[in-house]
Amino acid sequence: MRAHLNRWRRRLLHALQFRTVFGERSQGRWLPNTRISPSTCIEFEDRLTLGDHVYIGHFNLIEASGGVVIEEGVQITNHVSIVTHSSHRSQRLLGQAFVTWPKGVPPPMAPEAPPELDWISGKPIERQRAAPKQPPGWVAGPVHIGAYSFIGPHSLIEANSRLGRGCIVCAGSQVRGEFTEFSILEGAPARVIGDARRADQRLLRQHPELHDLYAAWAGEPGRAR
Repeated sequence: MRAHLNRWRRRLLHALQFRTVFGERSQGRWLPNTRISPSTCIEFEDRLTLGDHVYIGHFNLIEASGGVVIEEGVQITNHVSIVTHSSHRSQRLLGQAFVTWPKGVPPPMAPEAPPELDWISGKPIERQRAAPKQPPGWVAGPVHIGAYSFIGPHSLIEANSRLGRGCIVCAGSQVRGEFTEFSILEGAPARVIGDARRADQRLLRQHPELHDLYAAWAGEPGRAR
């Protein structure tokens, strides 16, 4: 009896909380074949741009304040973090002043330049207010994941990262920087360990009838590195 109750409970929770359903909208575009798990947390969703045929699995974090682009056909598995800023260096430098930046921070040593005067009226020209500066040590930048890439479980994609199409990120990798298309990435920090087209070519030899479908997004197979 208890086993039946537990099985029923798991199925109910799966159906209500974790089942992924086809159909999303991103930047005004209807994406009928994109699926996102309800357990995935997306911050600043208005700055996330998705392609169609994207799959985003369970328990992921996408922090898109700096802009995130996930192109068509990308698969993001489970427990993946995609972040566009890092503040821990700033918090260590500023201590308690971090939350009130720039209030309470000593001014720079150089004196402020005198105001520029209007040559007709002689009155000071009002300067346009500059955008607020980020705290020292702050790191921020966009993330771009190319079409039909695969992001393995427990991976981290950091700010200012760009993956070309067809990349494979192995489980547990820490990705930082720009990588060419079809790179296989592994490690912390991630490094290129191969070319995904090698495995693609072996499969295409077994299934030549799929050549045109593959070439539609990847182009001709070509020579792998």
